[in-house]
Amino acid sequence: MNISLISIAKKERCLYDPLYQEQIKMISRFAKLEDVELFPKEVVKAHQTGPEASKLAYSKLLEPMLGKSYSIALHPDGKKCDSLAFSKLLCDKIAIQFFIGGAFGFEESFVSRCDSVISLSELTMSHKIAKAVLLEQIYRAFTLLNNHPYHK
Repeated sequence: MNISLISIAKKERCLYDPLYQEQIKMISRFAKLEDVELFPKEVVKAHQTGPEASKLAYSKLLEPMLGKSYSIALHPDGKKCDSLAFSKLLCDKIAIQFFIGGAFGFEESFVSRCDSVISLSELTMSHKIAKAVLLEQIYRAFTLLNNHPYHK
């Protein structure tokens, strides 16, 4: 399986990089994971304009990627699921893309075009923490699907 984690984020070194790398290494036993961070000039400019311009810029950037594989948007209003339900999202898929929006979230039109919309928590968290939680849940999902004892 191929998994793409696509986020609106500046490519910068951060405290969480070793954690991400360890999680990606653990996931690699089950799937190939590509971590893509996008923050082009159009997004920078839109952030200076305001929330609606930013959401529109995110959509313009990410919409061409939809339809290439099973698309899952992370969104506060998305379906809340436990680890078992999350693992079923990954089951029998050849390729999955997870989308983590920018500081202002996604436009409804983008969210509605995704195959699934989930929420990691009712808590608000930074994108860096959300990525760590998502990576953990991806690994946990694979251990559940493969009867590996990690999930217990």
